[in-house]
Amino acid sequence: MTANEKAKAKTEQAVGKTKETVGEAVGNERLTAEGRAEQAKGDAREAKEKIKDVGEDIVHP
Repeated sequence: MTANEKAKAKTEQAVGKTKETVGEAVGNERLTAEGRAEQAKGDAREAKEKIKDVGEDIVHP
């Protein structure tokens, strides 16, 4: 996983969790949903990079 993509994934996950927590605390459903969506985006980016890493390990053992 490239360091840049890994950092983006972790940042999206952290920002998303923060938005979700704040949204729940203040009762803002839109912000809560936005946070969950951003976390999912970070999770997907991380999964994509892990798959690329596995592919590289298979091609170049």
